[in-house]
Amino acid sequence: MAKIAAIQLKSDGDPARNLDVASHFIGEAAKAGAQLVVLPEHFVYYNVRDMQAVAKAEAAGGLARQFFTEQAKKYDLWLVAGTLPLFADPDNSESTTKPYATSLLYDASGREVAAYQKIHLFDVKVQKTGKRYCESDSYGHGTRPVVAATPCGRVGMSVCYDLRFPELYRQLAEQGAEIMVAPSAFTAATGQAHWQLLLRARAVENLSYVVGANLCHRDHPKKPTWGGSAIIDPWGEVLAELDDEEGFITADIDLQRIKELRQNMPVLEHRRLP
Repeated sequence: MAKIAAIQLKSDGDPARNLDVASHFIGEAAKAGAQLVVLPEHFVYYNVRDMQAVAKAEAAGGLARQFFTEQAKKYDLWLVAGTLPLFADPDNSESTTKPYATSLLYDASGREVAAYQKIHLFDVKVQKTGKRYCESDSYGHGTRPVVAATPCGRVGMSVCYDLRFPELYRQLAEQGAEIMVAPSAFTAATGQAHWQLLLRARAVENLSYVVGANLCHRDHPKKPTWGGSAIIDPWGEVLAELDDEEGFITADIDLQRIKELRQNMPVLEHRRLP
């Protein structure tokens, strides 16, 4: 058994404030016994427009990366650090190409042990609101699924819009992922319709735990986000969830349950189509 946590935040344009609030909830999750903590997508530099400038600052070991290292070491836990804009070579601050929306995984000593570059970018018009989003204006598309071994189990990494693409999660499962993490900033309109549905679907399809850590603020006048952070078990049951407030949730991960479910219902072996 292991305990994991998802943190939900209401970010603004002040990176220092966003990190202070995150620090508070990381500490609270650690007190509750969490060994792996998942933070939301893009929570540090929310509303900052120049991703190139942020990526250059973070390539040199900037504000956020130093913070994540310190927090993981301080609380002796593993940390899925939401996302940051980073260049393909995180140590290259001279790049003129677009950065990637990169989710970093830190071990309990504060080392960056895995980096996932978001594959699917949110270039859509939300029908309910008419608002257009175009992440590819600021970011490049990642290409590689990432699975990393942690003390809690093998973690498959994804981000937000990835949730709509089940083929990614099937690849993560085939690579041995037992826990799928999804740092997110789901819009309020799409989140109300599909957020938890997608989390549960990805869990059931792959008989895996799924952790969705989302930004919240449904009544934001310009960029409303859904919240609803949740931890789902391999049978699709909601183990813990938040509504539209800042906070954290925890749940126990039972790897033996995954093993038993996959033995009794070996859906990954029953596939007939590629």
